[in-house]
Order: sequence, then structure tokens, then C-alpha cells
Amino acid sequence: MKRGQTPSQTVGPFFAYGLVPEQYNYPFKSLAGGELAGDTTEGQRIRILGHVYDGAGDLIPDAIIEIWQANAHGRYNHPADDRKDNLLDPEFKGFGRVGTGTTDDNRFVFDTIKPGSVDGRQAPHLNVIVLMRGMLLHAYTRIYFSDEEDMNAADPVLGSVPEDRRDTLIAKRDVEMPGTVYRFDIHMQGDRETVFFDV
Repeated sequence: MKRGQTPSQTVGPFFAYGLVPEQYNYPFKSLAGGELAGDTTEGQRIRILGHVYDGAGDLIPDAIIEIWQANAHGRYNHPADDRKDNLLDPEFKGFGRVGTGTTDDNRFVFDTIKPGSVDGRQAPHLNVIVLMRGMLLHAYTRIYFSDEEDMNAADPVLGSVPEDRRDTLIAKRDVEMPGTVYRFDIHMQGDRETVFFDV
């Protein structure tokens, strides 16, 4: 096997073969990917796609994006959830990971389901972690949906963000594409910087 240079991710460079091996031309299978929903997964199928930009507005070709989300009933697949109400979907794990360097146009794509409201108070959303070169710590953010205006207005987390910055957390529905597609770009710095959370 031909050995290459260690990938440039500052966060977790030594485990690139387990994170997004195809982004670095490793001959291994990813432990996670961008397809979260199978044929029997409950819920509305959606696609989320976007790019990651640096402070100069240039595409970042080798970022890693992870998402964790609730299922269609607003429940996370978590071992601590031992409620006996049959609302955990065994066909949906809720975790995905993709690299921006795995597509020709350096975008990330997730095929999943639209999450339900967590605890009846939070609007449907995805939890997002961004890993990239030059960062010593992960960046945490959320993706909300443009067609959930009423729930977004009542969401306590989104409500804690200054009003003029909330749109950086809203994925816009692309009505010109077939299916239910949302566009969400992540800006690491600059005038359009995405809101990141200190968790």
C-alpha cells in the first residue's frame, strides 16, 4: 500500500482513515457517511447540501461535517433513552459524517429525514460539528429549517441568538430542485460568519 502525507486536519489528523478516508484517498470504508435514512426509516426524506467557506470567502476543500439529529418523533437514538413508548426508530441512527473533499464542487451532502421537535419546545434542527485544518477545537452549530417559521420563533436556543444573526442558522428550502432540498452554507469567519455555540 502506498503511504501518503498525514492529512491537514488539525483536529484528529491521525484518524483520517476512520473519519472520511475517501477524502484522503485511503482504501478504507468510512465508519459513517451522508446517508442517514434507509428505505424503512420513518419520516419525511430531505437532502441538505452546502459549502464551507473561510474568512476570505474561499471554499474549504477538506473540512469534515458531522451531524446528529433526532428522529421523526423528536427522539435521539441514545442508550440513555430507555422510555418504553416505541418512538425510537431502529432504522435511524441519526448520525452522519461527510467531507467537503469527496465531491467535485467541494460541498457536503446529507440525505436524511426531517427531525421532529425535541421536547415539544425546540424547533426541528440538526446539531452540527465542523472540523477543519487550523482548528484546535471543533466548531458547534445548528441547522434550522426555513419552512418551520412558527416553531423557529419559539425555539429557546435560536431565540438566544441575536436577531440579526439568526439567518446564519437557517437552511433555505430550494424549491427548484426535485424532492425536499435545503441549502445551508457554513462561513467560518467574515461578514456572514455562521453562529457557533460554546459547548
